[in-house]
Amino acid sequence: MLKGFTDARLACGCRLAFRQGVEGSPVTVVVVEKAAGCSSPRHVRDLPVYDFREALRPPTRLGPPEEGEYEEEG
Repeated sequence: MLKGFTDARLACGCRLAFRQGVEGSPVTVVVVEKAAGCSSPRHVRDLPVYDFREALRPPTRLGPPEEGEYEEEG
C-alpha cells in the first residue's frame, strides 16, 4: 500500500483516507468526512472517489473495418 500517507484534505475541505484497493487499482480513496461547504456532488461520505479519466482514453481494441467508398452504377 502507500508508504507514509494515510489521509488527506481537499481544497473544498473534505477529508480523504487511503485504503487497500482492488484488482486493477492498488489504492482506493474514500471520503471520510464531507465538508459543510463542499459543493461537489461526487463527494459522498464513506464512498470511494473514482478516477473517470480512463473513460476519456481512446479505445485499445480494433473497431470494425472501415468500409470503402461506394460508386454509383449506371
